Amino acid sequence: MDRQELKKRAHDLDVTVWVGKSGIESVVDELDDQLADRKLVKVKFLRAARAGSSTEEKAADLAERVGAELVETRGHTAVLHR
Repeated sequence: MDRQELKKRAHDLDVTVWVGKSGIESVVDELDDQLADRKLVKVKFLRAARAGSSTEEKAADLAERVGAELVETRGHTAVLHR
């Protein structure tokens, strides 16, 4: 599936993973499980999680940790695909 198709499919998805003040370490296992089931997951980065970093940086780090592809970031939300 190409990037455009993934973006279209992600449009109607609800956010199912929220990254808060505990950081990305606390959601790695949950995200890994969700990607195994759904293949496409939206992640929201709350203000406390960003702590001076951009959403893109945090999303790329999270994608690398779970072996996923970062499809896109929009605002403080990222779409990951495996």
